[in-house]
Amino acid sequence: MTSTKSTNSAINLSDPQYYFNRELSWLEFNRRVLAEALDERTLLLERLKFMAIFSSNLDEFFMVRIAALKQQVEAGVSKLSADGRTAQQQLEAITKILTPMFQEQHQHFEKVLKKSLTKSGIYLLNYVDLNQEQRTYINSYFEDYIFPVLTPLAVDPSHPFPYISNLSLNLAVVLKDPQIDEELFARVKVPKVLPRFVALPEELRQKYRGNPGVWTGVPIEQIVTHNLEYLFSGMNILESYAFRVTRNADISVEEDEADDLLLAIEKELQKRRIGGSAVRLEVEASIPTELRSMIIQELSLEENDVYDVDGLLSLGDLMSFLSLPLSNLKDKPWNSVLPHRLSWLKEENDSMSEGNNFFNVIRNGDLLVHHPYHSFSNTVLRFVTEAAHDPNVLAIKMTLYRTSGDSPIIKALIAAAQNDKQVVALVELKARFDEENNILWAKKLEQSGVHVVYGVTGLKTHTKITLVVRQEKEKIRRYVHIGTGNYNPKTAKLYTDLSLLSCREDLGADLTDLFNFLTGYSRQKSYRKLLVAPVNLRERMVEMINREAENCRQGKTGRIVAKMNSLVDQPVIKALYEASQAGVEIDLIIRGICCLRPGLPKISDKIRVISIIGRFLEHSRIFYFHNDGQEEIYIGSADWMTRNLSRRVEAVTPIESPEIFRDLQEILGVMLADNRKAWELQSDGSFRQRKPQKGEEVHSTHDIFMEMAQQSAGMASN
Repeated sequence: MTSTKSTNSAINLSDPQYYFNRELSWLEFNRRVLAEALDERTLLLERLKFMAIFSSNLDEFFMVRIAALKQQVEAGVSKLSADGRTAQQQLEAITKILTPMFQEQHQHFEKVLKKSLTKSGIYLLNYVDLNQEQRTYINSYFEDYIFPVLTPLAVDPSHPFPYISNLSLNLAVVLKDPQIDEELFARVKVPKVLPRFVALPEELRQKYRGNPGVWTGVPIEQIVTHNLEYLFSGMNILESYAFRVTRNADISVEEDEADDLLLAIEKELQKRRIGGSAVRLEVEASIPTELRSMIIQELSLEENDVYDVDGLLSLGDLMSFLSLPLSNLKDKPWNSVLPHRLSWLKEENDSMSEGNNFFNVIRNGDLLVHHPYHSFSNTVLRFVTEAAHDPNVLAIKMTLYRTSGDSPIIKALIAAAQNDKQVVALVELKARFDEENNILWAKKLEQSGVHVVYGVTGLKTHTKITLVVRQEKEKIRRYVHIGTGNYNPKTAKLYTDLSLLSCREDLGADLTDLFNFLTGYSRQKSYRKLLVAPVNLRERMVEMINREAENCRQGKTGRIVAKMNSLVDQPVIKALYEASQAGVEIDLIIRGICCLRPGLPKISDKIRVISIIGRFLEHSRIFYFHNDGQEEIYIGSADWMTRNLSRRVEAVTPIESPEIFRDLQEILGVMLADNRKAWELQSDGSFRQRKPQKGEEVHSTHDIFMEMAQQSAGMASN
């Protein structure tokens, strides 16, 4: 034992060779998303969906992560990443990895998926492939709907190169004035207010097996291209090429200097709409070198920032095809069911009574809800709505990080305030790309009498918590909701998350203290049960990891299973390495970024990492520790990332109900046994997808959980 420890202590666990690069690890996550689009086992329209998600993910990656790296290069920042790279080296590595991946996506769409769409009666045509009757219709559509909203912008000595807005699709047009025999350049922005793919009426659709296909249409930019003479009357149109620009869209607010955080965020949002500096150019591969170079120069970009596309640009717009009525080409719709303890609740408008309501259910024991397998609307939303209208409820306190545009949660809080309850909503204005939505709701809540606060200076409030204070006979009782996901009914149908509903005194007291920290001047340093970031969450997680290691050193069993979105935090990774060296068996289920290198001899050979990519977005966080047989399990809002542990307010709760404990163990067990949607992280950073062996039963996580939910609820659906 002593010699092993001394050998291990000679290994420098801060060495960059033991860490994957954060950005490159994210690219590998997006590669797994792309793999779903390339996988022939995935239904056709679902493959288009994953194509679109891959593209949308890249847009945000460039707007935020690439933009930040470029700013570091410009500012001369010398700090190295955990794997020992400068910002410039990271940008170069990203380009080297992403370019072939980007090309693979577009080639697969053009050469494989478009043919598969055609075989299914979906004809995404090029304008040049239209017959005369179809062209007549499309040209009329252009005159009636497209032409009135277009604005051609000339570029010449009196008209400087126009500002190209973020994520806009544009045409670079080269034309000639016959009077002066001079080539000119103009830019035409393709309008976002119209459909990206313009459909033909049924009578003009392409034939599929002798019958009109399901859908026939053409990209809007091609319609504009072939009608440019309407925009440039009297000119000779020589050529035109589509291009798209991505800009820095991150928001930076110095809170200490902002007297009014709401106003400061609004001003920054105005800047984002315009967009920051350009960070990427996507352009048709056939564009002439001279024209390409001119656009690059005008956007202050470099060659490495350019991605040539042989085919359709902006594949994120493919998501629109999911609306086609082709059930055989899409996943079967999933209707969330009710947890078995709520089997009495059949309809959203069921009448409530003191003996038949959510509060009664929670008093009888903690309730775990597993979304989207269990209904969000008939559990979490119902809990908040009942509290808003219950005459015995005195106060509701809630954190809002992201919610939907037509949020029923907001409506419930407004109703509660109108019912003279004390209502507090902590609205996180800095929730990236949801700032505008949150500002809107913050103003509506304030106007309705809700106490709105914006959190703690310097910290994002990411925790998902609700506290309901209720008068019951001679006693005040506190009910809590602690979740892993946002209070958003729309994403609750797409993301896997967990909700704990409880009226345990210790959790109620902890949430009271936490809200006092968030809304007042409390500097709470200890909590009864909750692990709270940035107060004690990292410290306690590292302590529990170290406890497993110490148990192994003493000849006992050590076991850790942790599920999260991302693992980046270096102190936590070091603790996991040390636990592996001590003999702790560690399984990590990480959807996205993982900077830990598993399978390294004498470093991490006891650590296994899988990622599950499938129908639903894995978003729940679960942490299991064997603790020498005194097992502990936690759920909450925090990943093991430095930002979550140091720069965000997060809450993680222990699970003390034996039944819920077993349910969470089962959830982890199902995911670890997945042989259809699970990918295993290799020590070199690549991923290997698991596949069922010959004769082996297929274990697909999301399918299993849907089946389990239906069985446990007796097929009761909401």
